[in-house]
Amino acid sequence: MKLSADYYLNEDAVGVAQDLLGKVLFTNIDGQVSAGVIVETEAYLGIHDKASHAYGGRRTNRTETMYQSGGIAYVYLCYGMHHLFNVITSIEGDPHAVLIRAIEPLIGKEFMEERRNMPATKAAISSGPGSAAKALGINSTFNKKDLSGAEVWIEDHQIEYGKEDIAATPRVGIAYAKEHALLPWRFFVKGNKFVSKPNKV
Repeated sequence: MKLSADYYLNEDAVGVAQDLLGKVLFTNIDGQVSAGVIVETEAYLGIHDKASHAYGGRRTNRTETMYQSGGIAYVYLCYGMHHLFNVITSIEGDPHAVLIRAIEPLIGKEFMEERRNMPATKAAISSGPGSAAKALGINSTFNKKDLSGAEVWIEDHQIEYGKEDIAATPRVGIAYAKEHALLPWRFFVKGNKFVSKPNKV
């Protein structure tokens, strides 16, 4: 079942980042449907989070997407080569986002294998945010797409993880955020091979 539009209006991005673990992210590209179980996320808390693109109320052409009402995709290019897929949460004007860092291939594995040129059994196919997006065929055209639409959406398949199954650690690659780099706002499913490194608790 598709997550409701209201789901994304939650103002607690940290809570949403944890809750998205076990949810299933789908794409439909020209009739090719592929999907993966979300196994790793990171929360970014808008204007007060030094790691967020919107820190300090920064508004640019790129970050404007973040200020929209929750329930749309925020896709940006990292290092000029990797597209990173984020879920915008909270209410309009409150630029919270959850980065999807890794998925476990579930549906349309043959499409993922073609896009990544490797077997779906290999962890690298969708481990890390750039790989996860590429496996699902996500590129810059997905930016601002509605998550209740027909091209990209998230479903609840009743895959539940207990608190003991989820690790909470500092986010990856944000040393510039100083003390905020230490906040435990990265969440992953312990022992899942598709989680990006570092994946030890």
